[in-house]
Amino acid sequence: MELTSALIAFAAIIAFATYVQTVTGFALGMIVMGAVTTFDLVPIAFTSVVISLVTLANGLFAIKGNMHALNKKTVLITTLGIFPGLAIGLWLLDYLSAEFASTLQVLLGITIIGGGLMIMLKPEPMKTISSNATFAGAGTTAGLLAGMFSMAGPPLVYQFYRQPFEMLTIRLSLLAIFLLCSLIRTVMVGAQGGLTMDMFTFSAICLPIVAAFTWLGRKYPPPVSNNTLRRIAFGLLIVIGISLLITV
Repeated sequence: MELTSALIAFAAIIAFATYVQTVTGFALGMIVMGAVTTFDLVPIAFTSVVISLVTLANGLFAIKGNMHALNKKTVLITTLGIFPGLAIGLWLLDYLSAEFASTLQVLLGITIIGGGLMIMLKPEPMKTISSNATFAGAGTTAGLLAGMFSMAGPPLVYQFYRQPFEMLTIRLSLLAIFLLCSLIRTVMVGAQGGLTMDMFTFSAICLPIVAAFTWLGRKYPPPVSNNTLRRIAFGLLIVIGISLLITV
């Protein structure tokens, strides 16, 4: 696809996914990665970097002024658990991109479908907060997915929605972890020499869009229940995941 057309389509997908992530606390990575790969706009490794960069902006805009609502201890422990998973995930991405591109797309499709299913799970909130080891384990699993696809959401969403936290704390804690995860991933990719000017160009053009649609999500959330939002996100992700599997 022509670069300009790819950029316009990419920006439209970013706008939609940013709004969804702002009102739900998750799904940006899955929607962007799945839709961009389905329409074959740019390679998976390229998309992963741009997702990381725009997630940084989304997190900063969404968390600004709401730091008091974060559960800082669980955010820190989860982020520490992300490090080893990220390293393994990045190695797998490099290896599969070079040798097994179709296998990588199949894994992406399965991961998105699995993520959609996890979003629909409704675990009963626990009476007490999970152990530090549980948060670290969820972070490591999320790091693996973040390293491969910039999609840390599914294990973290399931983990945090089980906690006896207020909904605002859950959403903002997730956004904070995504922000930190994206920062760490970008630094790792940069250290490997994997950043290019096109990646920064795509990201720079998308940043005002991220800011605008993050603001819209905070100021004008849709007049529907959280359960309805989850069902919509679930349906969209299942469609994206299946389309990836049948176009391999």
